[in-house]
Amino acid sequence: MLIRGYASCCKKIVDAKKVFDEMWERTVVSWNAVITACVENSYFEDALGYFVKMRDCGFDMDETTMVIMHSAFAELGFLTLGRLFHLQIIQRGLLLNIQLGTALVDMYAKSGDVRYASRVFKRMKEKNVWTWSAMILGFAQHGFAKEALELFTEMKRSSFIRPNYVTFLGVLCACSHAGLVDDGFRYFHEMEHVHGIKPMMNHYGAIVDILGRAGRLKDAYTFINKMPIEPDPVLWRTLLSACSVHSVTGTDDVGDNVKKRLLELEPRRAGNLVMVANMYAESGMWDRAASVRRFMKDGGLKKMAGESCLELNGSVYWFFSGYDSQFHFNDIYSLLDTLILHMKMISFS
Repeated sequence: MLIRGYASCCKKIVDAKKVFDEMWERTVVSWNAVITACVENSYFEDALGYFVKMRDCGFDMDETTMVIMHSAFAELGFLTLGRLFHLQIIQRGLLLNIQLGTALVDMYAKSGDVRYASRVFKRMKEKNVWTWSAMILGFAQHGFAKEALELFTEMKRSSFIRPNYVTFLGVLCACSHAGLVDDGFRYFHEMEHVHGIKPMMNHYGAIVDILGRAGRLKDAYTFINKMPIEPDPVLWRTLLSACSVHSVTGTDDVGDNVKKRLLELEPRRAGNLVMVANMYAESGMWDRAASVRRFMKDGGLKKMAGESCLELNGSVYWFFSGYDSQFHFNDIYSLLDTLILHMKMISFS
């Protein structure tokens, strides 16, 4: 189909949407195609918009639509809508096959309801490597490192399921959150030399994160320099972030070298410059911090405001850094201040 061709091969999502919008006759297949195109190219809100139009035009969703939309809900964190779709699956008496089940596990895990993701996972009669990987990654990303690694061990006992690159991302993520440096390297070695999976940039990044969180900055720096592939800016940014947390002055050899390398790769990325300026400021090197910020100002560089969203009682609330338009923002800040105070008291006790 032309829509999928533009979206998947050419990566021209705008053209794919234009082709669909100009169609005189549409079917559920064509609606699914444009929704899939939006999801695969991270236009999740557009995907939701097309789904609403699809229903308004009298088209009923099929199993494919449900799988696609659960992927969108997972990325948007729309747990309430995801649950409503799950209810539709139950009410229609649809079999929880591998595709639907995996989509549900992924949606619940990414939306923060890891326990329910686990319930769906356990109820599935058939699972493939993507189902296992979604659950392992879900556990790992929400701090359930023990459960993630236990599930990986259980997965390996199966003679029918072999781990893939996503599985090991979850495993390495679990090691990072649990501070398991030696286990992380063991799994990294196992991935390539036992399972024949060539490490990708994300896997190398996970090892850098493991070492960085453990405060082993020099080891992380050595690891990056010995990589068989050219490290991307994300790896250097990960290590620089670790340097800002663990380095006493932020001006040691590792920190200086990482700053230099990152700014060589991305000299005009505002986020990098802000991080460097903050590290100088924390070290009391005010002149250097001011110089970096002056460079940003003269170059018209501004860091994009951070944003996040929260779903509460079926409504989604968006938060933007420095934008205090929410009705209860004073209460929110008050609660955050209280939490920070409690954390400081615990750290000193």
